[in-house]
Amino acid sequence: MPSKNYIETFDKDAGGWIGWIGGGGGPKALELADSAATTRSPWGIDINHAPPGAGYLHLLYVLLTTAAKDYPAARFDPLAGPNKFINGDYPRDFTKARMTFRVKGDLRLAGSELALLIQCDEPIPGVRSNHTLHGQPIKVTKDWSEQTITLEPDEKQWTPMGVRKVGADCATYGNAPIAAALKKVNVDIILVLFPLEIVPVTPPKGGLHDLRAGKDYAVDAAKLPAGYVTIDEIRIDFR
Repeated sequence: MPSKNYIETFDKDAGGWIGWIGGGGGPKALELADSAATTRSPWGIDINHAPPGAGYLHLLYVLLTTAAKDYPAARFDPLAGPNKFINGDYPRDFTKARMTFRVKGDLRLAGSELALLIQCDEPIPGVRSNHTLHGQPIKVTKDWSEQTITLEPDEKQWTPMGVRKVGADCATYGNAPIAAALKKVNVDIILVLFPLEIVPVTPPKGGLHDLRAGKDYAVDAAKLPAGYVTIDEIRIDFR
């Protein structure tokens, strides 16, 4: 049996953690130095949950929890190194798990917050559920701090992300009850900046949320978060 205490210190590689360009752009490498992983703006805009979904995201740190067909872990190895979480067969039941981050950075939030998003293909067959833990944001300061969040099955702490009307990367996005979703987080966990204020540089020819922000029309970067975030340790204590 593997230990129920997962830890990543970024000493040798990223342990499977990656950045993400957003909006179907795919993975990108994190910056590794001094046993820490850094991500810097500009970040891609994830358009999948545009209204009537919960809104737009930046995806800063992504870790696959299962080697799924659509996102095989081996595809990411050249960017992120072998996935320690998958290879170590850690639990996918995140109910009441405690996640601790040692983090610093210089970040203009622009109305967003750094928060955890979980993604799973169960408990509803054929539905990929996404929930963001808005009730326990992670604060980024210029000095190192250690912060712990607890993944309680409390609907009031989570935002179900839903899906845009058309053009989502995954056709099966939907919402499951958070208590059920936490029991089998079998796609990934992501640190996101949410919500984003999307302001077109010029009015687009079409519905703002029917089009793809950053692709079909340029977005005012001054309204988006900017800066960098560095993490040198992530711990997960499974209950």
